[in-house]
Amino acid sequence: MRHPTILDVAERAGVSKSLVSLVMRGSPRVSEVRRKAVLEAAEELGYRPNAVARSLVRKRSGVLGCILSDLHNPFFADVADGIEEGAMAHGYRALLSSGFLDASREAAAIDTLLQLRVDGLLMIGTLTSIRDLERAAQSGPIVVVAAAVRSRVVGSVANDDVAGASAVVDHLVELGHRRIAHIHGGDAAAAGRARRRGYERAMRRAGFEEQTLSVRGAFTESGGREAMAEILDLGERRPTAVFVANDYAALGALGAIADAGLEVPGDISIAGYDNISIAQTRAVSLTTVAQPSAAMGQMAVEMLLERLGDERGTARHVVLPPNLVVRTSTGPPPS
Repeated sequence: MRHPTILDVAERAGVSKSLVSLVMRGSPRVSEVRRKAVLEAAEELGYRPNAVARSLVRKRSGVLGCILSDLHNPFFADVADGIEEGAMAHGYRALLSSGFLDASREAAAIDTLLQLRVDGLLMIGTLTSIRDLERAAQSGPIVVVAAAVRSRVVGSVANDDVAGASAVVDHLVELGHRRIAHIHGGDAAAAGRARRRGYERAMRRAGFEEQTLSVRGAFTESGGREAMAEILDLGERRPTAVFVANDYAALGALGAIADAGLEVPGDISIAGYDNISIAQTRAVSLTTVAQPSAAMGQMAVEMLLERLGDERGTARHVVLPPNLVVRTSTGPPPS
């Protein structure tokens, strides 16, 4: 089936091809009568402007690429909402893709979006190395969200993950816990490495370095469940409190505790990170560190558009302070 062209629209409306082009570009130099005739003809024919061709002429596509490390993580979805809202506020649209928690698939998503000539990339929870991001930034500005990076060309907006993790440990110590374990998200994610670092520093500062126990998990519900089951297998040597790298994994940890017939916080305290919506429900009531997810997404869009306007400038980095939210999933250790 042949798609209608700009020439078809011109013939249907009884105007020149150049006038149709002016209408499609939103030019104010066209009378309202002719504008209406062109738009009605385009609607009748089902004509849609060629966005790729238009972007080649304008040097801008009006589209921002957004890659989520994991579509299933509610925190990332909240950040994406903020990005979509921020993009629309500036006349842009966001095109979403996922890396599926896999560095090679994330790299493929970056290549695809750059080939589609997006005006810039917003990376949420990236697994891509800073060197590869800087290489990709040669094709357009990049801002990383929810992970701090050090770069003159790649911007970032993130929470102070080290301070946030330390705040969780300090809270558990104040409750009387000494054996505090940490379920981390592996070494690939920058935020996960920072939270693990914050946990270890806080344990040393409290004088409980010998009680430090880091168990490898993942930023997924299944990863949290499996790591928690490993901790529970320690029996009498198990910790009295566990800090999980993010809320999504903490949900899995809570499931493993329930499967074992134990109670939270009576038998073991649990804390997470991110303050996703389900963590705030009465049924879960998870102690966690809140991040302003939507605001971070909107801020990232602003930073990316700044780079579009000043491509020779140095990338900006914003680090937001953490906010510990104490709920009923943490309490004093069992007597």
